[in-house]
Amino acid sequence: QVQLVESGGGLVQAGGSLRLSCAASGRTISTYATGWFRQVPGKEREFVSAISRSGSSTYYADSVKGRFNISRDNAKNTVYLQMHSLKPEDTAVYYCAAALDVQSKFITTTQRYNYWGQGTQVTVSS
Repeated sequence: QVQLVESGGGLVQAGGSLRLSCAASGRTISTYATGWFRQVPGKEREFVSAISRSGSSTYYADSVKGRFNISRDNAKNTVYLQMHSLKPEDTAVYYCAAALDVQSKFITTTQRYNYWGQGTQVTVSS
């Protein structure tokens, strides 16, 4: 199985940028579709972005479209989430997740992901 470790979170002012990293070990990350989700206290974990196993397709929540970009570096076995124009409402714990076998129509669905990282906090101040 794959282990996932997120990094890159922190405190940033509104309008700023951050790049989150999701480093995989144990298995090749391109074996999986990989997604980013986020969660704030008292709310359900929500989909942010995903990249297909082939790497040819990317997906974004409407709330981040045009501001966030997901990418994958197979040589480093790492998936990235580049975040620009951050807003206070982007504040959350961000989780990386991997799905071994998921159809594109379910790629935004939390329950379809088999492996999760521990999360990294992103705080955007106004």
